Amino acid sequence: MKTITITMTALAVLAVAGCTADTATDAGERATTTGTGATTYPFTLKNCGTDVTYKAAPKKVVTLNQTAAEILIHLGVGDRIVGSGYEIEKTPDAIAEQYKKIPRLSPPGQEIKHEKLLEAQPDFVYGSFASMFTAEQSGDRKQLHDLGVPTYLTEFDCSSHQSVAGANFEMMHEEYRRLGKIMGVPAAGEKLATEQQAVVDKALGAVKKRDTPLKVMWFYSTYEGTPWAAGPGGLPQHISDLVGVQNIFADAKTKWAEVSWDEVAARNPDVIILADLTRGEPNDTAEEKTDLLKKDPLTSKLGAVKGDRFISIPGSHMDPGYGSASVVPALVDGLNRLG
Repeated sequence: MKTITITMTALAVLAVAGCTADTATDAGERATTTGTGATTYPFTLKNCGTDVTYKAAPKKVVTLNQTAAEILIHLGVGDRIVGSGYEIEKTPDAIAEQYKKIPRLSPPGQEIKHEKLLEAQPDFVYGSFASMFTAEQSGDRKQLHDLGVPTYLTEFDCSSHQSVAGANFEMMHEEYRRLGKIMGVPAAGEKLATEQQAVVDKALGAVKKRDTPLKVMWFYSTYEGTPWAAGPGGLPQHISDLVGVQNIFADAKTKWAEVSWDEVAARNPDVIILADLTRGEPNDTAEEKTDLLKKDPLTSKLGAVKGDRFISIPGSHMDPGYGSASVVPALVDGLNRLG
């Protein structure tokens, strides 16, 4: 059996994290740091094309998803989170105690609704998915800004699912720096970025050289039987480029693409990277995906499937977040062990 499983605990140990750059725009005052690492307020950032002014360090934060909450915990400001939602995985042991103290504003795997968010009376809202900042979900950003609540949306998902030009780890590190400034702890954002870059750099030093790049499929999940895989313009593509493998759907139109089993078979990946999700949806877990691939008449004939050439990674780590850097050592180790 050659399936390589990367556990949340192992990734949490590897993923420590922060470097600085002033990211305030010319619209509004620039955030500056003193020798003691303090942020000067008010300041304005251009985030996903919107100028957002932060008048003071947030004290009552709502994070729209688990990954966002985990980032703030690693910045040392988890005690300021008054509510979070869209919880889809077991929390890494290293932060489990802090995370469980955060009130849940939505059932597992579901988005926070606008009314529930307002009940928490936040002074800052941070989320990782554009689909959550809508009138049907937590409220659109303008709606929240008009209420005097500043927001931050990851630059990786300004438009839901769309490919992002130049998506890379530096964008993730810049997000840590920006959040550090917003929260009044710029040194923590810098530290997180520096440490996570070190994780990536160390892993890349262990990449096994190959004459011909391995072809990989980043298999996220299925919806009504149709597979979804990573395309261009996201961290899976960037990581593929870094470690020297070929993403078989690098020519897709979006960063997460609806593909077909016929396409998967035709492109014949050497290795399949499985998103291990625990949302409870069909074929979410890595085990379910493996069973599906082995039982399907078409995919069961693929060399990667017959040879158990799978690498399992927590699904949320394929999206931008604290665990993303840990995918690199996990993937490099898995690929090296598969030969």
